[in-house]
Amino acid sequence: MARDTRRAMIRTAVQVLRERGADGLTVEEVLARSSAPKGSVYYHFPGGRTELIDEALSFAGASMTALLERAVADGPESVLGEFVGMWRRVLIDSGYTAGCPVVSVAISGSESPESAAKARQFFTDWTDALATAFAAEGMSKAVARQLATMSVASIEGAVILCRAQAEIAPLEDAVAQLRLLFNCHRFMRDNFAISME
Repeated sequence: MARDTRRAMIRTAVQVLRERGADGLTVEEVLARSSAPKGSVYYHFPGGRTELIDEALSFAGASMTALLERAVADGPESVLGEFVGMWRRVLIDSGYTAGCPVVSVAISGSESPESAAKARQFFTDWTDALATAFAAEGMSKAVARQLATMSVASIEGAVILCRAQAEIAPLEDAVAQLRLLFNCHRFMRDNFAISME
C-alpha cells in the first residue's frame, strides 16, 4: 500500500511538472491530485519537494530513455516514431496542457544542481539512442550525432509550439522535415557515397 502511494505521488508529480513546470509544482497539489494523506510526502520523500521533483524527473526521463533504447534495434524511423508517438499522445490526451517534465526541470533556475545535471543527462541519453540508430544505418558518428541532436531539439521545440498553439501541427511539421532530412542523408550516402560531414 505504501509503495502504491509513493508511485501515485511520483506519477502525479510528473503530470504537474508537465503542466506547470518545476517552479509550479507544490506538495499540496501533488497530495490533492494523488489523494495521498498529508503526512505521506515526508514519509515517502524525506527531502520534501526537492526529492519529489527529483524522483518524478528520474521516472519520466528513464521511461523515455527505455522506450527509445528498445526501439534502436528497429532503426531510426522506429526510434523517431516512438519519440513522436509518445508526444502526440501526451499532447492530445492533455488537451495541449502537458509538456516535457525533463525540460521543465532543465530550464528552472530554482531546482537542485543534481536535478539539473540529471535533466541534462536524460537529453544526452535520448540523443545517444537516436545517434546509435543513425550510425547503425551507416552514417558517420559525427553526422549521426548531429541528426540526433537536431531531432531531439526539433521535437522538444515542437512540443512547446503545440502547447502554445493548442494543436498538433507543429509536431507533425517538424517530423515531416526530419524524415525528409533523414531520407536526403540516406540518398546521398547510397547514391553518391557522401557522408555529408
